[in-house]
Amino acid sequence: MRTRDPVFRNHPIPALAVICLSVFVISVDATIVNVALPTLSRELNADTAQLQWIVDAYTLVMSGLLLSVGSLSDRYGRRGSLSLGLALFAITSGVAAQVNSADALIAGRAAMGVGAAVIFPTTLGLITNIFTEPIPRAKAIGLWAAMVGVGVAVGPISGGWLLEHFWWGAIFMVNIPIAMVAIIGGVLFVPTSRDPAAPRIDVPGFILSAIGITALVYTVIEAPSWGWTSTRATTGFTLAAVVLVGFALWERRSTHPMLDISVFANRRFSGGSLAVTASFLTLFGFIFVITQYFQFIKNYTAFQSGVRLLPVAISIALASILGPRLVQWVGTTAVAAGGLAVFAAGLAWASTADAATPYSQIATQMLLLGGGLGLTIAPATEAIMGSLDADKAGIGSAVNDTTREFGGTLGVAIVGSVFASVYSSGIGSAASLASLPVDVHAAMGRSMALAHSVIAHLPAERVPPVREAVNGAFLDGLQVGSLVCAAIALGAAVVVAWLLPARAGREANVSEINWELLERETR
Repeated sequence: MRTRDPVFRNHPIPALAVICLSVFVISVDATIVNVALPTLSRELNADTAQLQWIVDAYTLVMSGLLLSVGSLSDRYGRRGSLSLGLALFAITSGVAAQVNSADALIAGRAAMGVGAAVIFPTTLGLITNIFTEPIPRAKAIGLWAAMVGVGVAVGPISGGWLLEHFWWGAIFMVNIPIAMVAIIGGVLFVPTSRDPAAPRIDVPGFILSAIGITALVYTVIEAPSWGWTSTRATTGFTLAAVVLVGFALWERRSTHPMLDISVFANRRFSGGSLAVTASFLTLFGFIFVITQYFQFIKNYTAFQSGVRLLPVAISIALASILGPRLVQWVGTTAVAAGGLAVFAAGLAWASTADAATPYSQIATQMLLLGGGLGLTIAPATEAIMGSLDADKAGIGSAVNDTTREFGGTLGVAIVGSVFASVYSSGIGSAASLASLPVDVHAAMGRSMALAHSVIAHLPAERVPPVREAVNGAFLDGLQVGSLVCAAIALGAAVVVAWLLPARAGREANVSEINWELLERETR
């Protein structure tokens, strides 16, 4: 069931602008802290694991709540959910800006994730109900996908500028005026819509999914310090696997599942979900390490580091708009799988970076990364949303958004943990560091920021060999982390090429896009 407010009937474009602004601000916040990691490490004495949690607490909470919140917006109204989420996001952003410890910031980021979880599924659900015709909907989803991708890439740029002109809390305070503008715009231009037949909340499913996802991400992040084969790590992975399998079994038996497992039997839905998950897993993981590379190895300022990610943002935006147009000619499979393959190539090339690598080469690598990601996002998103009825747009959007955020969360956890393991191992085995006091040596292995702090207090004659050892350990971690991302992207490309149909089948839901009509209309 859909309702349209009189003020909206002639204003679909302003409504889309408000929706895109809303998703843009929460996407920016997923990566804005990356460029601040060295600052936060110094100001809040955060080690590598805490830095991972500062990034991941936001996306972890968001991914854990998206499914249940998506069904709530279906039941009670999407515009109200959008305004509620924006208000909560603004309030928690203000709180996060005022904390004075790493653990408190982790808690603040988790609270921000609650607000973002309310916003995210609502935006795509509104688009699906506002733009009911296939061609306008495809274009709107393409723009939405571009804003998500650009927001992720613009986060470090805006964060760097704010860090150079204000204190670190400004990277959160900036969310408040943006959220207020979006709330006002939503009241003026965005219609509400809902599904009165939405099922009641699946409380056991919600609890099981939250425990399973949290156990998995927590274990991945802490495994480098525990030991990957330690009893604690094994217990954590086992618990996560058992709970997530239990979640899947419960959802199959429930009369009102939070996640209808049967939708994954639709190959367009499952193929699109895999493509989105792999894209954001590898993107978030790469950004986590490359922003530190810019500051620690290339000695760029926070703002300079953020600006140097601009090629990613530009290429994501252009490729996200180009992707749906290419689909009409070659089909979803070729575009989505091809985009992941291009992304993998860019990541493999990026793994060769060292201290002497010119930025022009890095910029070219980022053009490949962003282009591949942009080509993948919009077609994969349309495949997901086109598999469901419009009245189920909220839960469909929630599944789509969950794959994004869970992928991003895992990306930071996996790549950050691989990087931390390689880096700490390199520090531990470096001969030039063996004469340092044990506690100092151990501190250098916990984070690059602490290592640089130690270097700053060493006698001048000892600095070159120590710096070389530290930079070597960091670059080894960057190389292995980038290659892990490349392998994941390439593996996903192969599976997506096999799994995702090129076109919506004849039996497909009428909400799926009619690509033949799109081709005729765009000639």
